[in-house]
Amino acid sequence: MDTAFTEEQAEIRRTLRRLLRERCGPDEVKAAVRTPPGHDETLWRLLARRLGLPGLALPRDVGGVGCGPAELALACEEAGRALLPSPLTATAVLAAPLVDRLGTGAQRAELLPLVADGELTAALAVPGGELTRALGLTDGDDGEGGDGGGGGDDGGWAGGGRAGGVQARESGGEGPGGVGAWRLYGQVDQVLDGHSAGLLLVAARTGGYTRGRTLLFLVRTGAPGLARTRLTALDETRPQGRIELRDVPAEPLGAQGTEGADGADVAGALVRLGTTAAAALAAEAVGAAHAALERTVEYVRVREQFGRPVGSFQAVKHRLAEVYVKVETARSAAYYAAWAADGVNGTEAAVASGLALATALEAQRAAAGEAAQLHGGTGFTWEHDVHLYFKRAASDELLFGPTHRLRTRAAEREGLFAARDAATDAAGRPGMGAGADGRRARKAVRV
Repeated sequence: MDTAFTEEQAEIRRTLRRLLRERCGPDEVKAAVRTPPGHDETLWRLLARRLGLPGLALPRDVGGVGCGPAELALACEEAGRALLPSPLTATAVLAAPLVDRLGTGAQRAELLPLVADGELTAALAVPGGELTRALGLTDGDDGEGGDGGGGGDDGGWAGGGRAGGVQARESGGEGPGGVGAWRLYGQVDQVLDGHSAGLLLVAARTGGYTRGRTLLFLVRTGAPGLARTRLTALDETRPQGRIELRDVPAEPLGAQGTEGADGADVAGALVRLGTTAAAALAAEAVGAAHAALERTVEYVRVREQFGRPVGSFQAVKHRLAEVYVKVETARSAAYYAAWAADGVNGTEAAVASGLALATALEAQRAAAGEAAQLHGGTGFTWEHDVHLYFKRAASDELLFGPTHRLRTRAAEREGLFAARDAATDAAGRPGMGAGADGRRARKAVRV
C-alpha cells in the first residue's frame, strides 16, 4: 500500500483549502445557512466550475472528473474543515453514485452531466431515519436482530407504507424509459438537502410489506403532489427537509420498475455505496475535528490566566494531546478506508469504512467538546464560532451513528461474534450462533 498522496491529490487539497479560506469563513457560513437553500449557490457553482467538485468521483463519459474515493475523501475533509454548507454530501456522496451505478443509459446521460456541472443537486430519501441501515453501516433494533445484512435483503427498512414509510404502486400506462408509470405515497423526514434538491431519489416499497420489494424512484422538482419543508436542524450547516408524497408521479431508477425485478440490485448498490460514503463522511468529520483543535490551540496560546497563557498549564496540554491523538488516529483510519474502497475486497473495505466513521465521529465529538470547554465562558455561548463545530459533532452522531452500532456492525461483518461463539461451543458451554438467535442471545447476556 502506497500511503503517499499523488501530486494531483495534493493539488486538489491545496486548491480547495485556499478557495474555502477565501470564500467560506465563519461569517460567510452563518450567512449562507440562512438563505432559502441553506448554502451559497454562487460558491457551489464556483466549486463546480473550478474543481468539478460535484462530479469529482463521476466517470468522464458523463462529464465527471474521473477520480475515486480517495480524492472525494480529501475534498470532504477540506469541506469539513471549513464546515462548508453545500450539497456535497447529499449530491456527490450519496445520490449521484446511485444514478451512475443503477441508472439506465438515458438517465445517466440526462442527469449526471447536470450534476457534474453543478446545475442539478440531488438527495437520497430513505424513510424512517434508516439511512445508515440502508447503507449497511448498522443493523436494526439498536444493532441487534434484524436480518443481519445491514442494508437488508428485502429492503424492509423502507417501511412499506407504514408510519414514516413510502409506498409505490404502478399507475398503468407507460412512463419514461419504456417502463410502467409509478405513483408514490408517504413521508420521509430528515432528508439531507431534501427541501432544495432538484432531484430526489426516493426509496419506496412496492407490492405491500410482507411480500414486497424496495426500489429507488426519481422524483423531479415541481412534481404534482410533492410537498417539501425545511426542518429546524441542530446543525444549520447540514440543512434537512421533510418530503411529503401524495400520489406523486415517479420514474424507477434503472430497470428496477420492470416486471420480475426483485430489488436485490438496489439493496446491494446501497450497501456498496455505504462503503464509499462512510469513508467520505469520516474524512469530513476529521477535517472538522482538526479545525476545532487548531482553533483551541490558537486560543489557549493567547488567553492568559494567573499571568500566563492557559496553554502553558500541564492539565490543558494533556487534554489537547489526547484530542490530537484521537484526531490523527481517525485521519489514518479515514485515509485507509478511502484507499480500501477503491481496490480492496468488499468485506474488508466495508469493515474499514464503518470503523473509520465510528473513530472519526468520536474524535470530532472530543475535539468539539474540548474546544467549548477550553474557550471558557465564551465557548458556551451559542453565538461563538466554536459552537458551529459543537453542533456539527452532535448532529453527525445522530445522523450517522451512534458509534457503538457502527462498531457492532463492523464486528459482525468481520465474523468476530461467530469466532467467539465457536470458541464458546468448543468449551462446552451453550453457543450463541451468528444469526438472529445469536444476536438476541448476546443482547440478553448484556442486559
